[in-house]
Amino acid sequence: MRRSFVGCNTIGTIAAIGAVVFVAPVLSAQQGGAVAISVKDHRFQPVEVHGPANQPLEITVKNLDSTPMEFESVSLRVEKVVTPGAAGTVHVRPLAPGRYEFFDDFHQETRGTLVLQ
Repeated sequence: MRRSFVGCNTIGTIAAIGAVVFVAPVLSAQQGGAVAISVKDHRFQPVEVHGPANQPLEITVKNLDSTPMEFESVSLRVEKVVTPGAAGTVHVRPLAPGRYEFFDDFHQETRGTLVLQ
């Protein structure tokens, strides 16, 4: 029985293309901006953060509290549960200059603002 390895080359090509597709968004996010926020005593620190407009943005949230929190923003279209003592990262698509509110969905009074310039 003769076997053909043509399928292997096709699969290898598809895998390589797939790797490029998955790596490309990570690279573009790194070319944008990065913002770090902490949560302590159910308050964001800092309450107002700044980032670049019209570029991808990576927001890292470190939860210094002893209870879980959910970083959420309707206008940024992100939400991420962060367990106590851990950090979580969300990726934000390029957005126009402006002010974008975020909050802790588990503690509604915990609010902050992202200013894109």
